Amino acid sequence: MSNPVIKCESVYKIFGVNAKKMLHESNGNVDAKKFQENGCIVGVNNASFEVSKGEMLVVMGLSGSGKSTLLRCISRLTDATDGKIFIEGQDLLSLNNKELIELRRNKMGMVFQSFALLPHKTVVENIAFPLQIKGIKTEDSISKAMDMVKLVGLDGRENYFPRELSGGQQQRVGIARSLAVEPDIWFLDEPFSALDPLIRKEMQDEFLRLQEKLQKTIMFITHDFDEALKLADRIAIMKDGIIEQLDTPANIVLNPATEYVRKFTEEVPREKVLLIQDVMDPSTSDNLGDLKVLKDEIIENVAEKILTQEKTVAVVDNNKKIVGSINPTKIINTVFGGRKNNN
Repeated sequence: MSNPVIKCESVYKIFGVNAKKMLHESNGNVDAKKFQENGCIVGVNNASFEVSKGEMLVVMGLSGSGKSTLLRCISRLTDATDGKIFIEGQDLLSLNNKELIELRRNKMGMVFQSFALLPHKTVVENIAFPLQIKGIKTEDSISKAMDMVKLVGLDGRENYFPRELSGGQQQRVGIARSLAVEPDIWFLDEPFSALDPLIRKEMQDEFLRLQEKLQKTIMFITHDFDEALKLADRIAIMKDGIIEQLDTPANIVLNPATEYVRKFTEEVPREKVLLIQDVMDPSTSDNLGDLKVLKDEIIENVAEKILTQEKTVAVVDNNKKIVGSINPTKIINTVFGGRKNNN
């Protein structure tokens, strides 16, 4: 990966008085149980990865897995115990407080589960607030804030107070406020987890729409595997501070690296996640029928058509060039082959 926006090299976060001493003595081979017996809690254990420009990396794990701690280390809300973190090539851990504040103000946007809106300010005033802190004139900040109001679909509610908004609307304000400063990097820690399921789905769809338009570099934290599959370019699955697997949603579903990861994937409806290109035969058959399907089509959308064909189906790219083939048997094996047998 060339010139990653975020780069982590062997990042550790250990909580406890003797954290650094124990980590040094362990030579990086951290046994969480042994550390706990000595009064230390392992938050992040040897995390190394990169995030490229415009990519959305979703870090997924259950409560206590270390996902939020990892995010806090990368935004330096918490200092890592050891390791290196680079933001656009800049050594994050070498920055002084002034440089760190400058980096956060100009490069980073953050959204958390709690909306943290100012109750005495209206929607547009809440969104304009970080701009005013940066020294932007009130008139200009309000104008920019109004653009953000439109972007997140809150037109007509700009003069409402937070108490007059639903949970989903409040979270939209939080998202708009973090976008107002035009961050290159966006950190989101379970931003939708407090919302009811219907509003949550709406916000996920809205979020994907925004990302398609803005192409931010994003780290998104969630405990919900379905949410991770829906949003991610790549997913990092964490357990006990360790990244168990970091891969595309399709590869995680098709090739889980550990038993822990497999348990998440076994009930996933594969046809809703996988694209035709994930399961097609890259070679072309002599027995091709007339039907052609796009390689980046979700299987669920075209499965019925493929299953009615007697001949192998051609897979094409956006230029209508044949890039592979797929037959009904492959669709059946993909959809039903990975399911747990409950009989």
